[in-house]
Amino acid sequence: MAAVTRLLCGSRCLLAGCRSGMSTVWRRPPGGCPWTGAARLFSSEDKVKVTFINRDGETIVAEGKVGESLLDLVVEKNLDIDGFGACEGTLACSTCHLIFEDHIFQQLDRVTDEEMDMLDLAYGLTETSRLGCQICLRPFMNGMIVKVPEAVADVRQAMDMGKST
Repeated sequence: MAAVTRLLCGSRCLLAGCRSGMSTVWRRPPGGCPWTGAARLFSSEDKVKVTFINRDGETIVAEGKVGESLLDLVVEKNLDIDGFGACEGTLACSTCHLIFEDHIFQQLDRVTDEEMDMLDLAYGLTETSRLGCQICLRPFMNGMIVKVPEAVADVRQAMDMGKST
């Protein structure tokens, strides 16, 4: 059943634990997962306020909808977090690496093997590190603070540096 759910909803369902992220072609349809109805558990009016502490120490506050990923929030609000989400949520990089507060981290869904593989490539990994593309906003997260690590593992930057020499 999990493989079918992944194929059909293509994103991380709040209840089913579906975490495909393997292709930019598969996306969650409007209204949430057709199998779990996860998006219907919360009103589309439900908002979650998130404070990002950027690499340079700058504080960026944004508000997103319940059910949207932290990566979606950064992209949709055009937040100035350099290099964030290079793979667009396909679990092919670790550029959306975020560090969570302990009390929030303890309430997050279990990390998948695929996410752990990508986290292993992240700079500044901590005990409370997760990928923003795998974390969907939920009401208990309202007011949370997440830290963007000081360094990022972005292959594009390495290629650009190679061109200049």
